[in-house]
Amino acid sequence: QTLTWIPDSFFSSLLSGRISTLRDETGAIFIDRDPTAFAPILNFLRTKELDLRGVNISILRHEAEFYGIRPLVRRLLLCEERERSSCGSVLFHGNLPPPGRVRVDLSLHYIPQQRGGKISMATVNISAYLCFNILRYCFGFFSITIGSPVDPRKVLIVAGHHNWIVAAYAHFVICYRIKESSGWQQVFSSPYLDWAIERVALNAKVMGGPHGDKDKMVAASSESSIILWSIQDGGSGSEIGVFSLGVPVDSLFFIGSQLVATSHTGKVGVWNAVTQHWQVQDVVPITSCDTAGSFLLLGCNNGSIYYIDMQKFPLRMKDNDLLVTELYHDPSNDAITALSVYLTPKTSVSGNWIEIAYGTSSGAVRVIVQHPETVGSGPQLFQTFTVHRSPVTKIMLSEKHLVSVCADNNHVRTWTVTRFRGMISTQPGSTPLASFKIISLEETESHSGYSSGNDIGPFGERDDQQVFIQKVIPITNKLFVRLSSTGKRICEVQAVGGTTITCFTVRECEGSSRMGSRPRRYLFTGHANGSIQMWDLTTAMDTVGGPTEEELLKLLDQCDLSTSRCATPNISPAPSVLQHSRLRESCSRPDGGRRRGAFEANFLSRKKAPPVPQLSHPPAGADGGSSDSSSTASPSPTKVSTSPRHRKAPDAACE
Repeated sequence: QTLTWIPDSFFSSLLSGRISTLRDETGAIFIDRDPTAFAPILNFLRTKELDLRGVNISILRHEAEFYGIRPLVRRLLLCEERERSSCGSVLFHGNLPPPGRVRVDLSLHYIPQQRGGKISMATVNISAYLCFNILRYCFGFFSITIGSPVDPRKVLIVAGHHNWIVAAYAHFVICYRIKESSGWQQVFSSPYLDWAIERVALNAKVMGGPHGDKDKMVAASSESSIILWSIQDGGSGSEIGVFSLGVPVDSLFFIGSQLVATSHTGKVGVWNAVTQHWQVQDVVPITSCDTAGSFLLLGCNNGSIYYIDMQKFPLRMKDNDLLVTELYHDPSNDAITALSVYLTPKTSVSGNWIEIAYGTSSGAVRVIVQHPETVGSGPQLFQTFTVHRSPVTKIMLSEKHLVSVCADNNHVRTWTVTRFRGMISTQPGSTPLASFKIISLEETESHSGYSSGNDIGPFGERDDQQVFIQKVIPITNKLFVRLSSTGKRICEVQAVGGTTITCFTVRECEGSSRMGSRPRRYLFTGHANGSIQMWDLTTAMDTVGGPTEEELLKLLDQCDLSTSRCATPNISPAPSVLQHSRLRESCSRPDGGRRRGAFEANFLSRKKAPPVPQLSHPPAGADGGSSDSSSTASPSPTKVSTSPRHRKAPDAACE
């Protein structure tokens, strides 16, 4: 009766002889299943009650389905649905549906043709080849390219700039813009391209563009070809041109209004928005690159770091080549495999203090610095860390941390960075902070743009907390957001609807123009069905930043709280309470035949306070211990920091 009250279950079939059994010498039936999950199932069969203490609901539901306990399965499904919402969690910010139709010109078809170092777009009448391409897209067939198949429906890359994002599919791109009143709106859709897109770049603030300062630009590349569009403020777009780097494009990005493309073979292509000129320059084979202001820095396999000033866009008059200047050479002659440039806040007295962190093919991490007053002497080696045994693949130098990632399953090492007036300091110097791994597996035959759309980061501004995005397996609907400094998990993002996440990025958007509003950080995820989902990381980081209720109570156990005029309770007894109690005591006690007034007592108590040291005014742009640099600051302020005059500076400023 206990085991057979549910018809057609495993137990009723077992005891009726419809399932063969294995019995021991005592006649007991052996069932090779998990005994931990069997206990609550047996309890449910006996009492018709469900006890979920210490049991994983999904495992228990799987076992209940095996045994055919349908009433128990229905209850467990309801419990799982209670925890899972089709509208997402509190971090879910919105969803952009898959695009409906893509504009295809039926009379003309663009075919890139190589002519010397340039690309021209030949136009031909519609052919059977074009008809096949259109039908192939409309019916969702795969477009076979060199390497691996690419599903034209899924989002390959998501990139952003200010309040704009661009989603790259296999053969077209779509741009979206956010407004406070209307939210995210589709603004631009490119024509159907015959080549599979591998890289995209977006510039939402183009200064001096061909149609004025309100232009936006979006670029896409495939192998060696690059196509550039201009998007007007109303959303209409026009093609600027198609360019060729001559070799496969590895990086595509904007520096101001200049479009830059680099290749590991040693070529740099630059399109100048002012002169409308495309230029390709041969350099040493490139292994890394980074931007800082208007500068493009290139790390090369010969151990040198080169830079190009894009603002001046200097050309040598004798051969019209880009002026590429060597900035630094690695002392071990190792290839520069990762680059990160940090510019200290600029003051009116002096320029930026330039700090460059780079990683090498041997696993070394080095930091070099250059003071504005010593530009002629070049950067000086500041620190070296040899903690990696594999080539460094990523590096990030921010205001508070130095983060490096090596090729050993994304092994991360982090250090805290000490600064004095915004400049990196030797006292106490960079100290080790954390060591962890961001394990992220990749498909054996992924498309060529996979690494661009699934970059782990770190993401975020250099003066703010930065995050890694961890996608453990290539086909998944789950991402982990982790602090880049410690590896601590901030939140877990699971795709609404269970669709596979194919790419992701993190951007800050200024959603509101109201006074006091701040930009919010969002995680954008592209999906296999063509949709884009958005997640509010600002809320996640604000939530994880503070103590939990248990931690808060534990901290408050160390002090007594009292009523206070402040919004935040003061530690009891507060200094103001002590001062008023002393005033009452002095007023009630006779002193020399007369009673001191409150004003006199307060005045006398202030006279006994130690004198505040007079501090010299900081240079323009600096504020005490702020992050601004000055022309008089020393790169190694050990003597300044030991002075009592400077040790009292923060306290004096507070007083």
